[in-house]
Amino acid sequence: MVVPSLKLQDLIEEIRGAKTQAQEREVIQKECAHIRASFRDGDPLHRHRQLAKLLYVHMLGYPAHFGQMECLKLIASPRFTDKRVGYLGAMLLLDERQDAHLLITNSIKNDLSQGIQAVQGLALCTLSTMGSAEMCRDLATEVEKLLLQPSSYVRKKAVLTAVHMIRKVPELSNIFLPPCAQLLHERHHGILLGTITLITELCERSPAALKHFRKVVPQLVKILRTLVTTGYSTEHSISGVSDPFLQVRILHLLRILGRNHEESSETMNDLLAQVATNTDTSRNAGSAVLFETVLTIMDIRSAPGLRVLAVNILGRFLLNNDKNIRYVALTSLLRMVQSDHSAVQRHRPTVVECLREPDASLSRRALELSLALVNSSNVRAMTQELQSFLESCPPDLRADCASGILLAAERFAPTKRWHIDTILRVLTTAGIYVRDDAVANLTQLIGGAQELHAYSVRRLYSALAEDISQPPLVQVAAWCIGEYGDLLLEGSCEETEPLQVEEEEVLALLEKVLQSHMSQPATRGYALTALMKLSTRLRGDSNRIRQVVSIYGSCLDVELQQRAVEYNTLFQKYDHMRAAILEKMPLVERGGSQVDGEAKESKEAQLSETALVSTEPQASKLLDLLDLLDGTSGDAQPPPPLDPSPGGALVHLLDLPGAPPPPPSIPNLRVFEREGLQLNLSFVRPSGTPALLLIMVTATNTSGADVTHFICQAAVPKSFQLQLQAPSGDTLPAQGGLPVTQLLRVLNPNKAPLRLKLRLTYNHFGQSVQEIFEVNNLPVETWQ
Repeated sequence: MVVPSLKLQDLIEEIRGAKTQAQEREVIQKECAHIRASFRDGDPLHRHRQLAKLLYVHMLGYPAHFGQMECLKLIASPRFTDKRVGYLGAMLLLDERQDAHLLITNSIKNDLSQGIQAVQGLALCTLSTMGSAEMCRDLATEVEKLLLQPSSYVRKKAVLTAVHMIRKVPELSNIFLPPCAQLLHERHHGILLGTITLITELCERSPAALKHFRKVVPQLVKILRTLVTTGYSTEHSISGVSDPFLQVRILHLLRILGRNHEESSETMNDLLAQVATNTDTSRNAGSAVLFETVLTIMDIRSAPGLRVLAVNILGRFLLNNDKNIRYVALTSLLRMVQSDHSAVQRHRPTVVECLREPDASLSRRALELSLALVNSSNVRAMTQELQSFLESCPPDLRADCASGILLAAERFAPTKRWHIDTILRVLTTAGIYVRDDAVANLTQLIGGAQELHAYSVRRLYSALAEDISQPPLVQVAAWCIGEYGDLLLEGSCEETEPLQVEEEEVLALLEKVLQSHMSQPATRGYALTALMKLSTRLRGDSNRIRQVVSIYGSCLDVELQQRAVEYNTLFQKYDHMRAAILEKMPLVERGGSQVDGEAKESKEAQLSETALVSTEPQASKLLDLLDLLDGTSGDAQPPPPLDPSPGGALVHLLDLPGAPPPPPSIPNLRVFEREGLQLNLSFVRPSGTPALLLIMVTATNTSGADVTHFICQAAVPKSFQLQLQAPSGDTLPAQGGLPVTQLLRVLNPNKAPLRLKLRLTYNHFGQSVQEIFEVNNLPVETWQ
């Protein structure tokens, strides 16, 4: 006996009544068999019922592809009940990846030309949901005719379909330009909302449409003013705000039309001020309208007073209880801090309060904004607040906070002593989180402040005696004790509390560092060198130092063993030269050609055959770059050894960019462009070193979203030598903010044609991006 097919309601009840997944699959398999049999029999009266059941099965995640052709048959049927289910099935079962979707083009065209509103609505909904580019081109004229139909129901759906067509086929813009001007006179809010969306899509995709619709700015201003001044309307008001969805859409369109256009911006200034002052922010609807108003004010050429008003609105948002509103306020203020720094500064106390937010996203945004607000006038107060935050902030924020404080101190330090104290406090609080160059920067700073040598060595000795678990702090302290240990023992510093230190205490502390399990090999190297230098600075017997040095002559660490062996040899064979060799380092000028000796000892990079220096700390990420160009340069001769003398090429190669180079005579080159991110190369060849090429990499961002965690890496053939200096930052603000620059130094002793391979990694629009490409079209002036 054949079991009869179930009705849709009975099928739903039976599926929901299944106690196990196996029972559910059994019910669905049986019913799908009945549905297939019915489709094969060609029963026209019950086809729509069978397809309705199949769509329910599809919604549960089971295969239903065998119903695609039945959808086409139902769409072609003259009965409305069939068309309704057929169009629904087409929207669910068909998409532009299926060739069958093209077969319904004629059916949709016929239904659009009918005068039945319900059928036209079905056809328009289906076209706007799954219409491919080919279908949009074929049916664009039909949709254009429906845009001016008397029925508001059809016009609204036609406008939304036109939006889908513009997104699929931007070249159809010219077809929809004339109807849009007429549709702006509509009183129906649904049609008006769709029209504003359509105009926005047209302006974003067509410069001609943007120019065309700038003429309707006064009309848009009039519509928005009417919405703002209209009283309560039951049909359109949400939380006391008159149609906030339409207001937000109009403000978004005004932002696009007023961007970089003085006349349009002037027309909408008064309206934006009215919206900003009259909108109630006690509910989310009002906050949404007000936030869109702020974004519009920021983007157009608005009056200075209006921009201050926008900043004040964001400042009020920071006091809101809603975390989302506070987050968007912090993000927007971060974008405005470059252009309206003084206005944003007024809200500095509120921003600092946000640092204590338990929410990680809010505290991170508040940290970024706080660092951006630091300047020469508030550096002391802001640094104190940031240091307090550093002591209690989550571990994932400590690296950013510590690096930000160090950069701010370097840029705006009022005195050298304050600068040293600030770095020392950061190293004491979060030493393991600071950047790799913090040690070299502090040693260079102390070395250049001759009047603070005694003060610095005493502060560092006290800090080291309290804590030896922070590697950067230990390294700087060891370097400073080795250089200025005689000042530590003199006790003549008036700027610190009296501190009596004996020679044995200093040596015992350095030995403790050497023996500690927390000390890294590089840290032990600093301590061993400090002991060796103290052998010429202390007045007592150096036998204890000699014994410690000899112990490490058999150390497992090769670097440490080599140092110990060399120092032992210095004691045994060249003791008469020890004092001259270990004398104090000369003063180092920032940006000069000298390199701080002790800081360089642990940081020195060997220029190998495939010279590649990265600004990223994890060397493992660069291994795949080392031989990017190996395949074509296998026969190249190794470069000649660099002259190690002070006047040689190595000193010039490691020069910091202290003096500005001469004006470039080599044309600039754009090597990368994607989604608003651009990478340009500019070239300079110093006259004194013809084999050296300086390449300045400049990255800019003109998109609407920030580019974060930006890293640029490079590789050259083996016949070249390459050094990458640290970039100016790793974040590119949106809308053409401050660029990120990085200097590449390429040594080309053989004057071979230069080829460069670049790898870019960054986050943009919430996605992680990696690009690897080769630059072969460098100007001939770069190597000839």
